[in-house]
Amino acid sequence: MKQSGTLIHDAAYALAFHALEPRPEQPRALLILLHGVGGDEHQLEPLGAATAEDVLVVLPRGPRSISGDRLGWFREGLSEDGPQIVEDEAEDARLKLVEFISQLQQRFGVPPSHTVAAGFSQGGILSASVALTEPSCLAGFGMVGGRLMPELEPQVASVDSFRHLDALVVHGRNDETLPLQWAERAEAWLMRLGVAHELRLHDAGHELTPAMEWDVLDWFSAADKRWNQPREDVGPDS
Repeated sequence: MKQSGTLIHDAAYALAFHALEPRPEQPRALLILLHGVGGDEHQLEPLGAATAEDVLVVLPRGPRSISGDRLGWFREGLSEDGPQIVEDEAEDARLKLVEFISQLQQRFGVPPSHTVAAGFSQGGILSASVALTEPSCLAGFGMVGGRLMPELEPQVASVDSFRHLDALVVHGRNDETLPLQWAERAEAWLMRLGVAHELRLHDAGHELTPAMEWDVLDWFSAADKRWNQPREDVGPDS
């Protein structure tokens, strides 16, 4: 069974990370799993451990200490007007993840067409942010208990850039941290952008349940099969 190796701190990578071992010699796909605030890089390890042997699973560590020793990607607070982010920190996290994804693809020889980023809460938010602003670096993204940040709208890529992209939105109906409306808004936004997606809802709160993990694995497996088939709507130069 796959398990995390040594934490890699290397100047060649924009983020510190674990890669699940044993690593495939020639990975067929790359799955990057991002934890939420207060978690760490092991939060989604059970999900990654259940993937196929030829999938390289990478678990990056959030670079910021938030509210003491809690790890995260950027500071964010809740108010009557909804979540309020520290925008320069969110942008720094987005750019770091874009750079990190490219570094992994080059190092392990996995193309964007077989690369997915997914995460829980803020990790899912960040995965979606990268996919919608730099869609050429990913084949898809998964977001569990997350949201699409309105602040991101000026940076969202053109509609034509999303023809290849697959997305998954998983949310708890009883989520008090990020209420269900955020998932409904995400689905409406993805529909406007023409992003192929699935919305899966659970009788759960702001949490990552085994059923939610299974949803991500099921979606990833199905999407992976689609990525290995030619698409009629995507030409050779797309």
